[in-house]
Amino acid sequence: MLPLLSFGRKAWLWLCLCLLGHVGGAQPLPASLFRLVKPGQHAVHLNFTTQRNLIIIAAKLNGCGPYNFLLDTGVSTSLLTDPQLADSLSLTHGAQYRLMGVGGEDSGLRAYEAAGVRVELPGVVAPSLNWLVLSSDVLDLSGYAGMPIHGIMGSELFQSLVVAIFPQQNRMVLYDPAAYRAPRGRRWASLPLRLERDKAYLTAEVVQLSATARMAPLPLNLLLDTGAGHALSIETTADPHLHLPPACLRTDLGRGLSGLVSGYLGRVASVRLGQHYLPQVLTSFPDSMQVHQRLAVSERGRQGSIGYEMLKRFNLVIDYPHQRLLLHATPLLHEPFEHDMCGLDLLATGPNFRRYLVQRVVPNSPAASAGIGAGEELLTINFLPVSNLSITELSRILHSQDGRPLILVLRRPDGELHPASIRLKRQI
Repeated sequence: MLPLLSFGRKAWLWLCLCLLGHVGGAQPLPASLFRLVKPGQHAVHLNFTTQRNLIIIAAKLNGCGPYNFLLDTGVSTSLLTDPQLADSLSLTHGAQYRLMGVGGEDSGLRAYEAAGVRVELPGVVAPSLNWLVLSSDVLDLSGYAGMPIHGIMGSELFQSLVVAIFPQQNRMVLYDPAAYRAPRGRRWASLPLRLERDKAYLTAEVVQLSATARMAPLPLNLLLDTGAGHALSIETTADPHLHLPPACLRTDLGRGLSGLVSGYLGRVASVRLGQHYLPQVLTSFPDSMQVHQRLAVSERGRQGSIGYEMLKRFNLVIDYPHQRLLLHATPLLHEPFEHDMCGLDLLATGPNFRRYLVQRVVPNSPAASAGIGAGEELLTINFLPVSNLSITELSRILHSQDGRPLILVLRRPDGELHPASIRLKRQI
């Protein structure tokens, strides 16, 4: 699924993209996928950007650009979320689609297929890739990420090549599958991947929290979702053995095509990936009614997803061609999983995305107690102008430490300055 990110409190924007059917009745065209450009070359190296737990890569379309795209294994077909860009590139208008929201209802959004788009990454090309073009940029990924985002590059890259990702270096290596040799050593965990409808699923052992006793490990079928900023999401409607933890926070988990995705935020006791154990993992539990129809129709057997907040703790090799995921733990493995401790949902605006507007204030949060309201603009934090900070740096401050005092200055919609003193509070 697209991610994706919640607008603020969680680096997770949930785009549940389901095709209800073609408006025009035409069938999708086959697409040619990615290959290395130079004959005889076995691998290419490229850098990427990370913003709010999202991998962002630059690519050219039909020789123009580069443009910025989220790299997302959770989307089987690449998406252009900027219809103006599609028009400027004079992309063909093919089959049209209606798009379904997270609750199963028609979102009112439309998309069309743009076939035969040439996509170029450094040293890699897809000569004729098919894209879906959204009729409106309803997700505003640029405002969330704090930089221009033009769409989502889906699983086609992973279907074509072996992708090694090194999160601490913001670097990846793309390998020719025929020439790839997996790293050896006991520190590497190898997990089988199951490919269904161009998406990858793995089994992880999850131990739930209980008010009375430690639960037995459950093997869960989880979507591998690099485009989700959360660590773990569990859909309790998928299995009668799954339940909410004793302590959980009612919250909005993300934003989809038809509005906010609500649910609970809590923790599981542990997650095991091969020989690697991750304790007290922050976990999203979306409302069952909002995922029931999607699971029933499109992803039978799925019990949740693993996102980049967990994956970034490893050097990882996503190997669709050989149906495996390779993990090598980094020092980030032992960092605690934390939620936003302030209660501000911020949206980046302005020419350089360095103006930050309060989109929403979480009820009963430190921000709410300080009288901060939606529509205010954040100007300074601890006397530092926020225009000097990226939205990722701001997010780190708001997740930083339970009890940390912060002094904010905001500007209300009427122009009045609003100083606010808050103390961060771990709520879950």
